[in-house]
Amino acid sequence: MTHRKSGTRPMIYYLHPKDSRNLAQKEEDLKKLPREYQEYYRELVKFVPYQRVYIDPLYTLGYGIDASFYRLIPKIVIRVANNEEMGEILPLSQRMKIPVTFRTAGTSLSGQALSDSVLLVLQGSWRHYNIEDEGKKITLEPGILGVEANRYLRKYKRKIGPDPASIDHCMIGGIAANNASGMCCGTSDNSYKTVEEMKIIFDDGTVLDTSDPASRQYFLERKKDLIKQIEEIRDEINSDPSLVEKIKQK
Repeated sequence: MTHRKSGTRPMIYYLHPKDSRNLAQKEEDLKKLPREYQEYYRELVKFVPYQRVYIDPLYTLGYGIDASFYRLIPKIVIRVANNEEMGEILPLSQRMKIPVTFRTAGTSLSGQALSDSVLLVLQGSWRHYNIEDEGKKITLEPGILGVEANRYLRKYKRKIGPDPASIDHCMIGGIAANNASGMCCGTSDNSYKTVEEMKIIFDDGTVLDTSDPASRQYFLERKKDLIKQIEEIRDEINSDPSLVEKIKQK
């Protein structure tokens, strides 16, 4: 466990253990898992270094809590490094019917960053960003803190729309996934209202980059059934003015 402190910000504790456990010990830990998770692990370490796949009881216990009062101890914790790994992990999980949960900072009070199956941790990686048009547009990977995004934009006298109370500690992945807003931005500048483009990795490994016309066209051709279902939900909602208004207010 490493203690980090930056300026006057509160102290934050991150789990960054040196994986000193030898492979023999890891095999012993593996034997304690249900058979389907043992098989999943053996497939997983073919493309994710075993040093970033944690199954030892202490590490999984540490990730059994988040900012909520719930506790679920994951069987496997994976520190996912990049798009390529995620694009292989998700199809593998789907094929083997292993549930996965995503986690960045784990600051939500509702417990959605917990799992008793497989936890995919993005904290520590996914740190790239790009600023365009004099700060009018910023592209962020999910492992960046909200406060860091605002720091990048400060010289342009701009900030991101969402302003959750946990902005010093929560990350862009959670901000986007939860449609975070805040006391100041309300619903006018929440995540959904201020996101222009997004790159999405689906559970079968399909990648959709909404900023790329070729990617959008490929997705339209490959995911016709999914798009049809979404369109049906959209049409059903639009047919009910009261529901449309309620969603807008939310």
